[in-house]
Amino acid sequence: MIAVIQRVSEASVTISNKEVSRISDGLLILLGIEEADNNEDIDWLTKKVANLRIFSDEEEKMNLSLLDIGGEVLVVSQFTLHALTKKGNRPSYIRAASPDVAIPLYEAFVKKMESFGRPVLTGEFGGDMKVGLVNDGPVTIIIDTKNKQ
Repeated sequence: MIAVIQRVSEASVTISNKEVSRISDGLLILLGIEEADNNEDIDWLTKKVANLRIFSDEEEKMNLSLLDIGGEVLVVSQFTLHALTKKGNRPSYIRAASPDVAIPLYEAFVKKMESFGRPVLTGEFGGDMKVGLVNDGPVTIIIDTKNKQ
């Protein structure tokens, strides 16, 4: 599982010119799922994301987590995070999970994020979405559950 986590002051998803989700202070999570992912990846990643200390405290130091600030979450499925670009100029998405594998894992990720007691909104799995955001900082962190560094 690959997650691109962006600290945002606002983020939204629009589909067919209709806004379907909007959050204020919190995290936009772009989530890429591969065939090898499982519930252990979800448990590790959701705990890591919820507790990442990337929000500013009163001294403007990144010392607070999503849970500390009472932030919101917007999760958007993005299979293109698993693009392979080694050969040629057209990315291959062979590592991205098929929908029958990815959808249940995506839904389980969202449900697990909700278990931390914060609002979690989503895009539409497989939808043609327009994602808007104001990246606060900017702060963007990439986490790969297969490369826990």
